[in-house]
Amino acid sequence: MAKLSLINREKKRQALVRKFAEKRKKLMSIIHDSGLAEEERYEARLALQLLPRNSSPTRLRSRCELTGRPRGTYKLFGLGRSKLREIAFKGEIPGVTKASW
Repeated sequence: MAKLSLINREKKRQALVRKFAEKRKKLMSIIHDSGLAEEERYEARLALQLLPRNSSPTRLRSRCELTGRPRGTYKLFGLGRSKLREIAFKGEIPGVTKASW
């Protein structure tokens, strides 16, 4: 299991991303609008830089919902590879079966 502090840090980042998503989206649309004056676009870039660093969605790390493991996480299930294997073998995930050929 991952350290609780790392899991809590990730939850804090997720909250910041949700909080600033609308503002970030608006600023990005201004930055990418080539019809606007260069001065306006420049001011939007400066405003974007003033947002908290952890409000960027690229700083999020996908973690297992059960253990908090950062690597080997399947996005579709939200679980780490080891927990996904355990739960799938128990038959608790519908439609997932052990491969055999």
